Amino acid sequence: MKKSTVLALGLVAALSLTAVKPGNAAFVIGGENGWQLSTDGIVDVFATYASTTPKPTGARSLSLLSIGGNETQQDQHFGVGIGLLPSVIAFNVKAPTTNGVDSSVRVGIYPNIQNKGSNRFDTSPNIDFREFFYTAKGAYGELLAGRALNLYQGKNILNDMTLLTSGTIPGTAFKGGTTLGHIGYGYLYTNFGPQIRYTTPDFGGVKVAIEIAEPYKISADTGKTNSPRFETEISYAGKIGTAAVQGWLSGLYQSAPRSETAAARPGKDNQSVGGAAGASAGFGGLNVLLSGYYGKGLGMVSAQDGDFLESTSTDALGNERKHWGYLAQATYQLTSSVKVGANYGQTRQEKNDNEPAGPVIMKNQESAVMMVAYNLNKFTQFVAEYIYAQNTWMDGKKQHSNQIALGTMFYW
Repeated sequence: MKKSTVLALGLVAALSLTAVKPGNAAFVIGGENGWQLSTDGIVDVFATYASTTPKPTGARSLSLLSIGGNETQQDQHFGVGIGLLPSVIAFNVKAPTTNGVDSSVRVGIYPNIQNKGSNRFDTSPNIDFREFFYTAKGAYGELLAGRALNLYQGKNILNDMTLLTSGTIPGTAFKGGTTLGHIGYGYLYTNFGPQIRYTTPDFGGVKVAIEIAEPYKISADTGKTNSPRFETEISYAGKIGTAAVQGWLSGLYQSAPRSETAAARPGKDNQSVGGAAGASAGFGGLNVLLSGYYGKGLGMVSAQDGDFLESTSTDALGNERKHWGYLAQATYQLTSSVKVGANYGQTRQEKNDNEPAGPVIMKNQESAVMMVAYNLNKFTQFVAEYIYAQNTWMDGKKQHSNQIALGTMFYW
């Protein structure tokens, strides 16, 4: 089975843009009356090492590179675990085609493999049911209902080469979880969430998707989540001449009132508003990508940070901050078995006018990754990466990290 087929099933199908087609999966078992069961998945294991300078002194916002670690001395830590994407085993059930409609169910189970913290007896695999949804696809388009990857910035992360590798390695507080790739260092994590989504048919390579989803907390002072979150995406995939190209635009909107007991703007609304875009083109063995986003009330790590990393979505006066970022990438297929790649990304936020004095907040998180991947065969891959990451606070103080990741993946 071709690598591209596996990735389409294990990842692009994970995005839930199309119904999973069990006929293309690794194992397909036919049942009675046209029912089918199939499975696909990935096992990935990475050895990682990070050497990170101390967080600058003074009252300042937390840092992904050192949070929970020894922040007053240089932090050096080694680990063996998963990369940005956890290992996954997925099961797909396809019903018989009825009245021209193909109905499928997908259950995706994403376990970690590493121990948590420094306790080698804490072997909890942290199993995450990220995907649990059904799709009904026909001439009218596709309906999806359940838990799946959200639309906003979904393609930004899916087209990052570090999706299947390690990318930026966070501080030791994240031991037991995934690495970051370029989450917080070029795009925001869109997250998996409960949703109802409609996607139009393919119009010459163009699709439009609209999602009504479970709302998130916009800041630590969010009092109620009494309005849905809306997301949308317009995408194109096709060819221009001999070049394989794709492009997308996605958007996010949610409003939520602040708590009546909030110190600033009690009872008033906050909004998360964001737009994202990207484009990639493949010319022979070369593929180039540029993606980015802009908005307010978004945060620095995941779309709508809630109370994470001191609620960077809003300031102490309860006003939304502006957030933006981008990722530039190039990969090249040297041989049928060897691919090299490099990318660079930034995630930034702006300080509001008249924002009161307080802890110095983060200004910029950036990282660069160089990668070499070797395919031993059609289902086994080895990866080596060097990562340089740097955080900059609003007062210009910096923290940087040199990182190495070596890993292997098995696909089916």
